[in-house]
Amino acid sequence: MRLDRLQAFALALPQTTVVKQWGECLVFKVAGRMFLLIALEGGIIDGVIFKCTPEEFDELTACDGITQAPYCAKRLWVRVGDLAALPEPRLLARIRRSFDLVVAKLPKKVQVTLR
Repeated sequence: MRLDRLQAFALALPQTTVVKQWGECLVFKVAGRMFLLIALEGGIIDGVIFKCTPEEFDELTACDGITQAPYCAKRLWVRVGDLAALPEPRLLARIRRSFDLVVAKLPKKVQVTLR
């Protein structure tokens, strides 16, 4: 998957912002909370990190190329190191799911503005 398509998809989600943090990482946030991290190496995607549920974690990490995300909450974040591990439509669906999981934890007043 190309970086520009991945960025465009994430930025199309309601009230999403992106900042560059931790070196070359693009961190996508909603209401100030991270839902997606794209690690870059020389402008090329080196990994994609997103939130999931513990049940989804087991399913995802059973796939080659997907591991627990380092420095993130155990069993709640995964790192896709090999983008071939998830076909593009499935990766985009996982990113949307991550966004929805983060939004669900926001105060109700904030959630209403994101619908």
